[in-house]
Amino acid sequence: MLFQGESFQVAFIEDNIAEFRFCVPGSVNKLSQQTLKQCGEALKELAGRSDISAMIFTSDKDHFIVGADIFEFLPTFSKSEAELTEWIKNATDVFDLVEDLPFPTVSAINGMALGGGCEWVLATDYRVASDKLKLGLPEVKLGIMPGFGGTVRLPRIIGADNAMTWITTGKEHRPEQALAVGAVDSVVASEKLLAASIKVAKQAANGKLNWQQKRQAKLDPLPMNAMEQGMSFATAQGMVFGKTKGHYPSPLMSVATIKAAANCARAEAMAIENASFAKLAKTDEAAAQVGIFLADQFIKSKARKLAKASELDIKQAAVLGAGIMGGGIAYQSAYKGTPIIMKDINQDALDLGMSEASKLLGNKVKRGHMKLEKMVATLGAIKPTLSDEDVKKADIIVEAVVENPKIKQAVLAQLEKDMPEGTVLTSNTSTIRIDELATALEKPENFCGMHFFNPVHRMPLVEIIRGEKTSDATINAVVDYALKLGKSPIVVNDCPGFFVNRVLFPYFAGFNQLVVEGADFAKADKVMENVFGWPMGPAYLLDVVGLDTANHCTGVMAAGFPERMAEADKDPVAELVKANRFGQKNGLGFYQYAPDRKGKPKKAKDPASIALLSEICAAPKEFSKDEIIDRCMIPMLNEVLLCLQENIVASPQEADMALIYGIGFPPFRGGAFRYLDQIGLANFVAKADQYAHLGAIYQVSDTTREWANANRKFYQVEGA
Repeated sequence: MLFQGESFQVAFIEDNIAEFRFCVPGSVNKLSQQTLKQCGEALKELAGRSDISAMIFTSDKDHFIVGADIFEFLPTFSKSEAELTEWIKNATDVFDLVEDLPFPTVSAINGMALGGGCEWVLATDYRVASDKLKLGLPEVKLGIMPGFGGTVRLPRIIGADNAMTWITTGKEHRPEQALAVGAVDSVVASEKLLAASIKVAKQAANGKLNWQQKRQAKLDPLPMNAMEQGMSFATAQGMVFGKTKGHYPSPLMSVATIKAAANCARAEAMAIENASFAKLAKTDEAAAQVGIFLADQFIKSKARKLAKASELDIKQAAVLGAGIMGGGIAYQSAYKGTPIIMKDINQDALDLGMSEASKLLGNKVKRGHMKLEKMVATLGAIKPTLSDEDVKKADIIVEAVVENPKIKQAVLAQLEKDMPEGTVLTSNTSTIRIDELATALEKPENFCGMHFFNPVHRMPLVEIIRGEKTSDATINAVVDYALKLGKSPIVVNDCPGFFVNRVLFPYFAGFNQLVVEGADFAKADKVMENVFGWPMGPAYLLDVVGLDTANHCTGVMAAGFPERMAEADKDPVAELVKANRFGQKNGLGFYQYAPDRKGKPKKAKDPASIALLSEICAAPKEFSKDEIIDRCMIPMLNEVLLCLQENIVASPQEADMALIYGIGFPPFRGGAFRYLDQIGLANFVAKADQYAHLGAIYQVSDTTREWANANRKFYQVEGA
């Protein structure tokens, strides 16, 4: 043994070839501050040995290194910018030690090498990858940028344009992609990885490969003339700004860093990266996006514990209703490996459901993400049926019929009579109270809500709604099934609209009131998209949801919360529905829609809707961007706070992830509670008080006022 650390060990593997083997305690290898410190000590000692002719870096796990230890980020980012610059330099010095070893180095990359793991292999001279490789620098997804030399080494290895694409998108790259741009030197079958790496190490040690020349290219400035640099960096900056709209500073900072370091040798280039990283780490966006990662880990951990406690082995699922949602659920279940029965009373609906599943799977085959055999097998795992008898074979049933309480109650009651003992029953309702539906059941303990979001195959969230009489065993089983579907389940308590829709409808109400007062709905959309950061403005989102659906849900919410969410005398959505304008589904809503070249609905202004709304709305009036944001967001944030206070949602983490995964709350803001922390709860209350005269949705609760007076923070650094 040449060196033994807590997270790695170094020994000769063959002749004078040393193996530096990562073996971090736990399920994956990640680079903690302690690991990097010990690596630095080991590398200094190993560099002084004369009996090593080459070194191979390997992993004892299924993946190489998945990145830095993100749980250390927020406490570290609380340091001053000067302290952060020094901290990150100490880390990058370790990677420089790898690059400066007095003998050739080879990375044997099995599986993932992401973030710091990718930067580690970039510091070595040669990179031999297995056919299971996933290589990338996903730091921008955390609001930061590569900080261990990624912006310096990657452009010098694969070229500035390729490197900026890799870094600003944060995507993972498969073996053929990495090989095509020169990020790895060769790709071999997993079982041949070590032997191939030893061969490369020997060739380099014997002088058959010019490793010194290969290394020098990473130490020198970028080989680009002034004109090439000008075109390359200007194009990259324009493309990044076009996609991020300036909301995400990390991709722009990454491009600026590569540009600033283009004519520098390694030492100066690394200093530029160090400074840029420290600046980004102090931004609200970094805190928000790292916070999202940690909150995601929190909800996943909570879900895994519940699923582990489940005593029901779900081998067969069923969904009642082959509409958009039912068909989507059937596809997702089959795709993820749980056979499912899709029951409907209409053969045309079943045919449509199967056609949609076939289309989704066919697209995967076309993109090379699935083999034809897998597609056929997945379709075979969906059994479309008109027979009630088939449903009796299911361990879990998802009811997804029309959103009408009487119809749902009748269907659920019949299901309960027919299904065997131990079968779990769920409803994919979006607003109707679970306790109301449960009144039709003899065993409400076996029933809960399972609220999917459309489109099912894309939306990660599933809200699992606990009724007053729902048993823990039922919740555990449904969480387990949701995880098997590849979803992020969040358990909430019952109320009209549950959590996500309950907080969404006050947002719509604030917007509708603004329009009635004369606001241009298209301008409001642009402000909420381009300034606040929503993927769709409220008018556009209502069109996508379906104005008829939204109008129906407004009635449900008004009945559930008559004080805050009573139906307005003048309601733009209701007015459009009266004119048979239902949104995207019939091509007419706030906007009009026509298929684009790809067949997707493209919105355009429609004078007819503007004229129609003018009958109930005040004369056109200008509102500032800040007022548009406040008028829409204060009602939503107010309702989010009430949901926490009423224990509808258990924690800020679950609330924030539900909003991000369910309705696209801007990730750079980190969720509603992270956003409240950033603006300050006292400031929020003061702002809400300015609009309190507009109605109950703008009036904060006594508890919120107490929290503001106490300067409450929903996230502390340690628990972020």
